[in-house]
Parts: sequence; C-alpha cells; structure tokens
Amino acid sequence: MSSHDTPIVAKSQAQYEYERHHNAVHMRKQVINFAIMIFFTFIAFAVVAADFSKYLILPLILLLAGVQVVLQLYAFMHLEDKKTHFGGVIGFFMWMGILIAFTFFLAFLTIIWW
Repeated sequence: MSSHDTPIVAKSQAQYEYERHHNAVHMRKQVINFAIMIFFTFIAFAVVAADFSKYLILPLILLLAGVQVVLQLYAFMHLEDKKTHFGGVIGFFMWMGILIAFTFFLAFLTIIWW
C-alpha cells in the first residue's frame, strides 16, 4: 500500500443509516433554501413589473436581498454546521465583515446625501 492509497473502512449498518438520514436532511434543507431564494427573486421581479412606487420597491428589494444573503451564508457556505472546526472564528470574521461593510455603506450614503 502506497502513501496515496485511501484505506477502506467498513461501516456498520447503523452508521450507514445515520449518514444516509443526515445527508437526506441536509439536502432537503438546501433545496428548501434554494426554493425560498427563487421565490424571493420572483417577488422582486413581480414588484418591479407591477410598477409600484419606487419608495416601496427599493426597501422591499433590499430586504429580500438581505434575507437571501443570510440564507446563502448559512445554507450554502455551511455556517449552520456546528461540527466545523474554527466555527467561532469564522462567525467572528463574518460578522465583523458585515459590520465593516455596513459602516462603509452608511458612511458613503451620508457623504453622498449631505
């Protein structure tokens, strides 16, 4: 056996069933989150196509976009997994990045408006 061969480890039936169930639940969550994001995108397009007031459209689209960002971070970047190594560090950097981005957004928004 060379150093690049992967050893084959036999799993018990209970381990196999547990992993199968865990993978099915995880995939179901991802499909549901994806469907929710598609639905939010459809709502955004429908609101724009319905020609509502821009004072309704802009906040609604920004709200839906914010919800989609959170869903994408937690679902597709696997931030909901508690078993990941350095989960606290990843969460800290994520929230600090959000805080810095919000601060820049707020600063540039006030500079442009005033």
